[in-house]
Amino acid sequence: MAADAPREMTFLLAGVERRVLRLLAERVPRMLRSNHLTVLGTLGAVGAGTAYALTTYDPAWLWVASLMLGVNWVGDSLDGTLARVRGTQRPKYGYYVDHVVDAFSTAVIGLGIGLSPYVDLGLALGLVVVYLALSINVYLESTVFGVFKISYGRVGPTEVRLLLVLLNTMLALAPFPVGVVANWTLAVLLTGMVALFVGRFARNLYRLAKLEPQRFRWWEERP
Repeated sequence: MAADAPREMTFLLAGVERRVLRLLAERVPRMLRSNHLTVLGTLGAVGAGTAYALTTYDPAWLWVASLMLGVNWVGDSLDGTLARVRGTQRPKYGYYVDHVVDAFSTAVIGLGIGLSPYVDLGLALGLVVVYLALSINVYLESTVFGVFKISYGRVGPTEVRLLLVLLNTMLALAPFPVGVVANWTLAVLLTGMVALFVGRFARNLYRLAKLEPQRFRWWEERP
């Protein structure tokens, strides 16, 4: 059921992204398939994580990290669109592979950020854990509610990548050490993500309690 659930795209750039991805998919050479793009997205994530770690030696690697985030977006976002344009969808296969790869990509990028001189490793790993918890919640929602909603409010994966690119640019151009600022910024972001998770969890419990109200039956109660 989860693999076939309709997607609800409500994040800020969803409309623009959908049109751009379709235009790109129509121009992808026939020799390239969705699996190739999935591999490209994974390599982009590994490249971004590696570049973040290498900023320990030279801040110029922040520009490489931003470029690799772009590569990750192309591969991760275009593989499903290409399959739909060509009519080669494999819903269960794609659902499984996509989310395993997403989890790996999140972990490797977060680890790279934590190994950079700008962000505390514990804080970066905390962001990874909470981001994965938010993702798992989305997958569970697609099963129990039958709708795959990949965003929280107006923020989706594309907006997160753009935020990282913006932070990379600010760090690369800053004329003074900005480690403390980066840590506080991400700490605020982590707090907001936890609040989003708790709020969505509470709302889902409320919806599910209304869909499946508990019925008290005294003869089934045991002392």
